[in-house]
Amino acid sequence: MKNLANIIDRITERIGGAVSWLTTALVLVVMYDVCVRYAFNSTNPAMAEMEWHLFALLFLLAAGYTLKHDRHVRVDVFYSRLSARNKGLVNFFGTLLFAIPFSIVAIYTSWSFVVNSFNVGETSPDPGGLPFRWLIKAAIPVGFILIAFQAISLLIRSWQSWRQQEAA
Repeated sequence: MKNLANIIDRITERIGGAVSWLTTALVLVVMYDVCVRYAFNSTNPAMAEMEWHLFALLFLLAAGYTLKHDRHVRVDVFYSRLSARNKGLVNFFGTLLFAIPFSIVAIYTSWSFVVNSFNVGETSPDPGGLPFRWLIKAAIPVGFILIAFQAISLLIRSWQSWRQQEAA
């Protein structure tokens, strides 16, 4: 099981490293949009849409990486005071009861959203906007697949942490 967790963690690290470059792309697109808007009093709908597409990709595809590095949102009022064994227990049951089921529901419910968008050939409603709206919508199930895989790794590691502390 530890090997599976290690494989998932390596994949998550690689994806996180690749996705981090979207931040640079987002900054460049925003800079271009601002410069064109203020220097030439013009705007490009495709660039405006590209901004939120890049932000969505960054947010969705980096969520598993965030979970791996324990940078996700959590109420630390009580958690920070727990022993390593109890933290492992909380992480195990939190992952088992919340992260994995929620990811499965999100993957399942978003898939038809993507397929429908693809089937109708959905594009931007704005003239000059981006085509292939299904591509950005596909990032929703992909992002939750990445979260689910990383949650499996967290589940394995939390179980091991809890069991090691119990044996000690």
